[in-house]
Amino acid sequence: MPIKFGTDGWRDIIAEDFTYDNVRIVARAHAQVLREGGGRLVVVGFDTRFQGSGFARVVADVMAEQGLDVLLAPEFLPTPALSFAVVHHGAAGGVMITASHNPPPYNGYKIKGAYGGSATPSTVAQIERALSYPSRYEGVRGTVQPLDIREAYYAQLDRQLNLETLRSYRGLVVHDAMGGAACGWLADYVSSRALPLHFEELHGRPDPMFYGVNPEPIPQNLGDLITRLAGETGTALGVITDGDADRVGAVTAGGRFFNSHQIFAVLLRHLYGRGLRGRVVKTVSGSRVIELLAGRLGLDVLETPVGFKYITDAFLEGQADERLAVLMGGEESGGLSSRGHIPERDGLLNSLLMIEAVAASGLSLDNLFAQIEQEVGFRHFYDRNDLHLSAAFDKAALLSAAPAYAEVAGHAVQGVNTRDGVKLLLDGGASAMFRASGTEPVVRVYVEAQSEEAVQTILAEATRRVLALDPGAH
Repeated sequence: MPIKFGTDGWRDIIAEDFTYDNVRIVARAHAQVLREGGGRLVVVGFDTRFQGSGFARVVADVMAEQGLDVLLAPEFLPTPALSFAVVHHGAAGGVMITASHNPPPYNGYKIKGAYGGSATPSTVAQIERALSYPSRYEGVRGTVQPLDIREAYYAQLDRQLNLETLRSYRGLVVHDAMGGAACGWLADYVSSRALPLHFEELHGRPDPMFYGVNPEPIPQNLGDLITRLAGETGTALGVITDGDADRVGAVTAGGRFFNSHQIFAVLLRHLYGRGLRGRVVKTVSGSRVIELLAGRLGLDVLETPVGFKYITDAFLEGQADERLAVLMGGEESGGLSSRGHIPERDGLLNSLLMIEAVAASGLSLDNLFAQIEQEVGFRHFYDRNDLHLSAAFDKAALLSAAPAYAEVAGHAVQGVNTRDGVKLLLDGGASAMFRASGTEPVVRVYVEAQSEEAVQTILAEATRRVLALDPGAH
């Protein structure tokens, strides 16, 4: 099977296609592109997945053979720390061995640009071409040295946070690290900065099987955290980081899941309140609440296809032209970044910003979001289905049929957005979106409406229509 790059690099099943030999091929092509661009230094890291350190060592050795100097993480680290290390050390790029939120059998090769964010589509295309047309390198071998980035990364978090406000938080914080790359990192930061909150870590030991779930911060994977907070009242918050710690989720007192759209809105309002300004960048799968809130705040909104690399592009535009500066960018899957930071998703920073927002306001996340709903005049309810379909399913047929729907579950279609997949704009401010995953054999159906009943009715009908197109489902 050929090596295929998705929205954020290459991912495959360990020992089937994600093998040492294939990793060598990708690393050699990547090194060739970096070297031809004048690069000399690259940073390599890995998360807690099976054989992560071994794959990272292979990447480092190949990069050194190709004449690059390598800073190799001696132990697992979060993707945002790896990305920050690229900028901090002035490297030409970075490699993170991770499959992020994918199931445990997967591993992957994330590519980072010199700016500390997802590689641009043009860079990925160069690497793909180099896979087929490798050049021979006969120069001097590079070096491999250990990477030490923890304290420098913590100092970067300090610059993004209001530590005085954080120190005023006195409630419970439970961090579900999901056995992933954030294990111990958030706890260590809280301790090193003497933050006086009551901090607990759940699933805080590295586990390549992620304690039996997929390491994605969505409700079906958070049973233990929801149970832990179910009996809590008052000031209590659960924060979740995914397998490589670039995505974030939250659970509030009483065991209520607080989704990524709600997190985006609350942090946008909080950062605006701190005096930060700039564009708001959201993927097409993001909530209408973000658009409405940005409009109320007088901020321009840029909508992109799904994939954080498009948000990274907007951050880079803003770095080059202050008039295009981005205040906050984010995606439905829990990847968020904000002004002054690297153009990269950061689950640790966003966990701390949520604590800061609660401390600054004296209100829970639920109450902060309820205020936003009232302000923008829109009640937010949301759900999605990830449909694992047969090999015979024709994704193109779905994307051709969906724009012609006149209604979904009795909700009239008032507009169609085909920026990425198909998003049907329904009456009452509702929407139903169909999109094929770029990294898994999955079609995702996303629904937003102003009541839970409407969400579930629309989701059930949209799901039925997808399954009706799958020959393998009959």
